[in-house]
Amino acid sequence: MMNEGKIQLDEMDHQIIELLNQNGRISFTDLGKKVNLSRVAVQARIQALLEKGVIERFTAVINPEQIGFQVSAFFNVEVEPKNLQEVAEILASDPAVSSLYHMTGPSKLHMHGLFRDNREMEEFLEKRLYPLPGIMSVDCQILIKRYKSRIGMKL
Repeated sequence: MMNEGKIQLDEMDHQIIELLNQNGRISFTDLGKKVNLSRVAVQARIQALLEKGVIERFTAVINPEQIGFQVSAFFNVEVEPKNLQEVAEILASDPAVSSLYHMTGPSKLHMHGLFRDNREMEEFLEKRLYPLPGIMSVDCQILIKRYKSRIGMKL
């Protein structure tokens, strides 16, 4: 199933992944009925996809507003190259940071954070982000309306 470091998926794997993207809680039995495989065969395929790293984990998509997070903000953080790894590790462990990526460009981190209100975001910036070593600039954009969350991808 390997080809130059990439995992080759067959049509059945694609179907299973698509159905899991739609409903990660679907039972092996119900999934098997939809793709015409036995429960055991579906379970084995999903286990193989997990072991190969195709499926990283199962999770729920939570609406942040429903649990009290009114401010959703995206940040582009420019960091001195010598401090990039340290800053990334610190931010990745911060509970306000929901996602963090190293992007192209001069040592850019792209980050998403969730905050209960503007004051909490301001406190995050002043006490936890700005004091980090090597921070050169921070660009912040606040989400106005969510149209789609990462529910899955087209295979």
